[in-house]
Amino acid sequence: MEIILKKNVDKLGYANEIVKVKPGYGRNFLIPQGYAVLATASAKKAHEEVMRQKAHKETKILAEAQELASKLEGTSVTITTKAGENGKIFGSVNTVQLSEALKAAGIDIDRKSLKIKNEPIREIGSFEAMANLHKDVQATVKFEVVGE
Repeated sequence: MEIILKKNVDKLGYANEIVKVKPGYGRNFLIPQGYAVLATASAKKAHEEVMRQKAHKETKILAEAQELASKLEGTSVTITTKAGENGKIFGSVNTVQLSEALKAAGIDIDRKSLKIKNEPIREIGSFEAMANLHKDVQATVKFEVVGE
């Protein structure tokens, strides 16, 4: 079954791509959740027109993503959390806290585009996360977890 993705879907594809999926996955999950539409002949024609118009905007979006990636590469943020005496923190640090720390540093990134390596983080130290800013642009974000 062919579908046109409306949103980025992990391990499947990016928005406005035509992909083949198993019929059950498309009918029961992707289409009802609003992630995709069925790729009929008329939908494909409309998609081609949209892609033609979007090609002009794409270069601007790519340049903005590259600029944001260069900002991220040079930025290191600190996340403060409660910790025990042996370096273990109470709870864990995830993408929500990382996104808030980046927002406080002046960089606004959606938490869903961040992936922390070796998540969840439950100890004090320095860590890295990947920011998926565009289908061709990814950046590494360095952050440090410190205890109060």
